[in-house]
Amino acid sequence: MLKLFFIIAIQALVTASIFLPTPARAQSEAAVQRALNVDDDRTIRRWLAAGGDPNRLDERGQTPLIAALRDESFKVAAALLESPALRIDAPNHAGETALMMAALKGQLAWAQRLVAAGAAIHREGWTPLHYAASGGGFDVVRWLLEQGAPIDAPSPNRSTALMMAARYGASESVELLLARGADPRLRNDRGLSAADFARGAGRDALAERLTALQATPPAPRP
Repeated sequence: MLKLFFIIAIQALVTASIFLPTPARAQSEAAVQRALNVDDDRTIRRWLAAGGDPNRLDERGQTPLIAALRDESFKVAAALLESPALRIDAPNHAGETALMMAALKGQLAWAQRLVAAGAAIHREGWTPLHYAASGGGFDVVRWLLEQGAPIDAPSPNRSTALMMAARYGASESVELLLARGADPRLRNDRGLSAADFARGAGRDALAERLTALQATPPAPRP
């Protein structure tokens, strides 16, 4: 009877231990979020050393690396990049990657660092080039093209980087894409061209130029 009692007690302890928080879980999510927000790499390093998952999604569906680049918490981003458990292209809830965030923010040095660590220059669907063209990242647009990013790659709705640049991006990005052979004649699933994107943003002079270019073949690609 006593032996049976000890067996039951041991089983109960083992079962209970499954539900005890690990050191990583004991580190409050709030503390991790604060560390991301204020670029506190020491807290992030302790969290990682305790078993924190560098690929986990927060309550807003963001990975730590994407959130760090979004908030320009570069010391935290560097700490995350050193983690052996990091999946460099782990997506957020919207399917975006860290390279896409760096491209959107115009963070050329970080885009280069991520690619050196294995991030994919191109992916199906929305691409880093779409994101670079949408932001102020002319240098990132140029660098991605130099790395072989397909210039007219379609998004899920068949929008191109030129369309995104025409509506949201820098005029220098539009000119660069045209010079490298982006096709202004293409239309997305809604039937919109790059000229339509520019017109929708009130960039009428650019819209007129893109409309005129539709009558001529695009520039030869390098």
